[in-house]
Amino acid sequence: MDVVKLLEAAALLVPEELATEDDMTVDDVWDHLVRDEWEVALGVLEELADVPPPPPAFWEQLAAAAEQMRLEESAAWCHWRCFETLNGVIRADLSLRPAPGTGRRTAIPGHGVLRPMWDIGNLTTAGEPVLDIARLWVESTPVLEPGGRAVVRLAPLNPPRWRHLGPGQVITMYEDRDAAGSAVVLEARRPAGTPAP
Repeated sequence: MDVVKLLEAAALLVPEELATEDDMTVDDVWDHLVRDEWEVALGVLEELADVPPPPPAFWEQLAAAAEQMRLEESAAWCHWRCFETLNGVIRADLSLRPAPGTGRRTAIPGHGVLRPMWDIGNLTTAGEPVLDIARLWVESTPVLEPGGRAVVRLAPLNPPRWRHLGPGQVITMYEDRDAAGSAVVLEARRPAGTPAP
């Protein structure tokens, strides 16, 4: 399927009454498509898709369109959002420890590459902490320096193990034996149709 058809199919899944913070609507998407401004149309669709969450097909179509346009970061973001639609959203305010106190000497790449371990309160039958793995996406910046702070999104390897989290809970990030940082959960939204724990 070509880029225009993918973007058109995604636009049909967005309610007409939705608007971005800049008052852009689906009508604006159609205008950009008519003018062959595909990248702009993609960007507007990404912004329109926050509430209510669109179906996974929306994000799959946007990811395919971004891949065809060779927009790697947009494609990665759309794949990430598709994962969140299927598995839930976890956002947290992460504070990294400074470089002298951890094994990390370089910045964390911001777009879902790093898969650190997290102490989210799960325990073994003997009462020992169990670390769970989740990919990390840093919002609003391409990298997060040691000692830095940012809002992050987490994509767990095993999403059901994370469903007990709620806003205000503190979780700890590990890359080795020592804690690399701590985060306060800002949002823990289950996928549609998933009962609360």
